[in-house]
Amino acid sequence: MSESEEQYEFSEFSGEFVEDGVTVILRIYRPVGTNLDWMLEVLDEEGNTTVWEDTFDTDRDAFEEFLATVQRDGIRSFLEEPVQKLH
Repeated sequence: MSESEEQYEFSEFSGEFVEDGVTVILRIYRPVGTNLDWMLEVLDEEGNTTVWEDTFDTDRDAFEEFLATVQRDGIRSFLEEPVQKLH
């Protein structure tokens, strides 16, 4: 099965996140039916993507990393350098 055909389980932490007038879509997911680590991805208003290279043991860990990034770098950091990989 190709990656585009693979099914994903999305965390309850996934969804729209709005701060300072900026909306991003937070995606925390892993392949369905697995106990693999969670992946973290943020889509900006233009559809550009920021993906973390590292995975997370729990969906809460991924969400907390997202919040820490927003607190440290600001929500606009996702708009400034789209299609980036973070670790």
